[in-house]
Amino acid sequence: MSTEQQAPATPAPSSRARLNSGRDRRHGWLSFLRDVIIIVLVAVLVSFLVKTFLVRSFYIPSGSMESTLMVDDRILVDEITPRFGGYERGDIVVFRDPGGWLPVRIDPPRSPLVEGAEWMLSLVGLSAPDSDDHLVKRIIGMPGDHVVCCNAIGQITVNDVPIDESDYLKLPNADSPASADDFDVVVPADRLWVLGDNRYSSKDSRYNTDQPGKGFVPVENIVGRAFLITWPFNRFGILDFHHEVFAGVAEPTSEPVSK
Repeated sequence: MSTEQQAPATPAPSSRARLNSGRDRRHGWLSFLRDVIIIVLVAVLVSFLVKTFLVRSFYIPSGSMESTLMVDDRILVDEITPRFGGYERGDIVVFRDPGGWLPVRIDPPRSPLVEGAEWMLSLVGLSAPDSDDHLVKRIIGMPGDHVVCCNAIGQITVNDVPIDESDYLKLPNADSPASADDFDVVVPADRLWVLGDNRYSSKDSRYNTDQPGKGFVPVENIVGRAFLITWPFNRFGILDFHHEVFAGVAEPTSEPVSK
């Protein structure tokens, strides 16, 4: 009986090639999968940072801003510019309910799967689950402004200057005044007076004077300034703030009073 050990059989060249080819394919798929995961994670992170600090997406749940914004329009809101440049009369702003503006809403229970999916979509701006907790209106009065409705021809005056809102207002008819109800207010410091463009179908500053904030919106409640309609595609476009309407309005003659 021989004590010599036989050397292991060497795979044929074709077998070695198949083994190497299989390993290369597995390594290639793993590398591809790793790259995809990294790209997705980076995209989600970037989208989250953009949504948190730059822009947010909201949908329009009511007709209070028609015909500027229609029900179910989706808009982008600029969060960063107002923080550095402030706001102007005519800006369309999204803000958190100052208290009592929105009816109490009880959402039906949803499965954790649906909640998780919506949370993920909201991170990248494809869902706006908190739109129903916010409002969107146009700024008419800045801190210190004296805002009155209406003059003899049905126009609102700001600091005794009448403003012609015909370019964006939706009224029952051409002769309707800019508001069905009169008001005469001086906007306190760090507050805004806001109205909807669909002036006869908007529960705005005029109709919340019995609430704790007296109808004024704290500047700290402003999320940002809406600037773009992104959906539906046939309405895609930049929003017009109509700053020219307020071009002749003088600045308040006295400092706004703190509330």
